[in-house]
Amino acid sequence: MMSKKIKEILLKKKKNKIVSLTAYSKNFAKILDKYCDIILVGDSMANVLYGMKNTHKITLDTIIQHGISVRKGIKKSLLVVDMPKGSYNNPSQAKQNAKIIFKKTNCDAVKIESNNKNFKIIREITKSKIPVMGHIGYTPQFKNKFKVEGKNKKEVKKLIKEAILIEKAGAFSIVLECITPNTAKVITNLLKIPTIGIGSSSYCDGQILVTDDILGLSGFYPKFIKKYINLNTVIEKAVKKYSKEVKTKLFPRNKNFLYGK
Repeated sequence: MMSKKIKEILLKKKKNKIVSLTAYSKNFAKILDKYCDIILVGDSMANVLYGMKNTHKITLDTIIQHGISVRKGIKKSLLVVDMPKGSYNNPSQAKQNAKIIFKKTNCDAVKIESNNKNFKIIREITKSKIPVMGHIGYTPQFKNKFKVEGKNKKEVKKLIKEAILIEKAGAFSIVLECITPNTAKVITNLLKIPTIGIGSSSYCDGQILVTDDILGLSGFYPKFIKKYINLNTVIEKAVKKYSKEVKTKLFPRNKNFLYGK
């Protein structure tokens, strides 16, 4: 049986734009939950939090621990957890690991990147009553070189076929990453499930970005990202003031003491 949250996301198709962001901790999730329809515990944490060159080595256990933290900050948003590279090499393994993620994080769905072959894997997971979000276009788990896709007829045909097969496999939504606007428009109009864009134009049913990027924390700002604030500067200013007050004995003052003077 489809959950209420999944139904709400499906009903937004072509009606209301879907707002999505990433979160890796309870504190961020608590803020995002007020404004987001979907919160993703993304494997992008490999780059953002752990300084890895790509997402290939982030582990299932690490993803789960962050998922547990994020869950504690969410009341209304749909929580989606990325299945890391190597955790869904075959239908049996994928089903087992999806169940582990689902049970331990209490998430609402898992996300799987497409390599144009794993449709059976998506079907197997959805048969287990675990909702799946698909992901096509630039898929960092399977592609080392970044490039925009859908520039020629061959690529467009491949992407359309891939999106349709993911929908047929039972996915409730699909991320379109770095796909040309016209291709994203065609796919969005063809599918009954919502498309969530990242660098794929406003034709998609919704958008997702890495939260650290829009807050100016990551240092990674490609053209498709909009930096809404530079928190690096804000944090540095606060830390600088704290450092100065400790050194000059302005902090702590009597009012900060737990007992006595």
